[in-house]
Amino acid sequence: MFSAWRMAAVALVAAVGVLACGQQPTSPQPRSAPSTTTNATQSRAADLRTKLDILLGEHLMLAAKATDAALGGRSDEFKAYGDLLNTNGTDIGAMVGAAYGADAQSKFNQIWSAHDGFFVDYTTAVATRDTARMSKAVENLTTIYVPQFSDLISGATGLPRDTVAQLTTQHVLQTKAIVDAQAAKDWPSAYRDIRTAYMHMQMIGDPLAVAIAKSRASSFPGDAAGKAADLRANLNMLLQEHLYLATMATDAALGGRTDEFQAAGNALNANGTDIGSAIGSLYGTDAQSKFNQIWSAHNGFFVDYTTGLAKKDSAKEMKAVNDLTGTYVPQFSSFISGATGLTTKVVSDLTTQHVLTTKAIVDAQAAADWPTVARDDRAAAQHMEMIGDPLSSAIVATMAQRFS
Repeated sequence: MFSAWRMAAVALVAAVGVLACGQQPTSPQPRSAPSTTTNATQSRAADLRTKLDILLGEHLMLAAKATDAALGGRSDEFKAYGDLLNTNGTDIGAMVGAAYGADAQSKFNQIWSAHDGFFVDYTTAVATRDTARMSKAVENLTTIYVPQFSDLISGATGLPRDTVAQLTTQHVLQTKAIVDAQAAKDWPSAYRDIRTAYMHMQMIGDPLAVAIAKSRASSFPGDAAGKAADLRANLNMLLQEHLYLATMATDAALGGRTDEFQAAGNALNANGTDIGSAIGSLYGTDAQSKFNQIWSAHNGFFVDYTTGLAKKDSAKEMKAVNDLTGTYVPQFSSFISGATGLTTKVVSDLTTQHVLTTKAIVDAQAAADWPTVARDDRAAAQHMEMIGDPLSSAIVATMAQRFS
């Protein structure tokens, strides 16, 4: 069976037209520098879709981090990610307010905050084996949150209420499955369910963004549903997922949670393979193979750094940093520059920042400085859009015929 994000990669393949007739290149061909003219990835409608998908995906990842910490008895970590989860909700509310006004924003914040609270109730009940409280939390989610959220979103956007309710109910059940697997320490299931639920957030965000853009066309000009917007949203979701899975893996490694680290590492590798599949759909199998080699090595270098930090092996730490900055950054930058026409310096600067922001998270995790971990985790995840946006824009500019 396809993994959840393998299905997303296949969707990306379809979106960029790889089923068109003709011989595909087998390696990334050198591209001229992309035009500076605004393309379809840069419209306000595409902005809306990408940013809404990112925030909804982030909600799922932060919730999973918070429940994992709560069930593991790591109270300081739980508080840091719980606070960040609240900030994420407020940011989504601000997007609702930008489209529909202050009253809609206030109503959204009330409903969304309550649904976060219901999940805290469920997680607490699972931890204490309080079946009555578990049932009450599920009841609150399905009979209070789902109807209220569905009414608000349907009324604002014109999306069918039944469709919104079905998608929202699925989010509730998928998140519940993550918590149940975390409590059972069934880490392969937990990380499989995290990836599935993360992908599903885009199934909510995409139609919601398209509906908002259509109903508020003067505020969000452009095509939120076009092939270029597909590419930008899908690529950014995969890159954000990479960052959060990586920091889940390093957290588990530094915490001595070996089975969880293994499962998180497997999910991280699957994410990398899915990004590679997307690259292959554009540039051919040789490019896909080369990307997978570079990307897999960079994941391994971060494992080396984390292991060195855990063992207080400064020599191993230094070698890992040297491998990341001296091997991974040049190789990745050359590969992406050759394929897209972005300058090597631009790609190198962005990739170096990714390395350093991820390193900062690992350092803070090792120090158990959870407010800093959570802050840096989100900052590093947000930085992935600074990679995904110019990359998707350059791809569209150099392959315009595929995105028309």
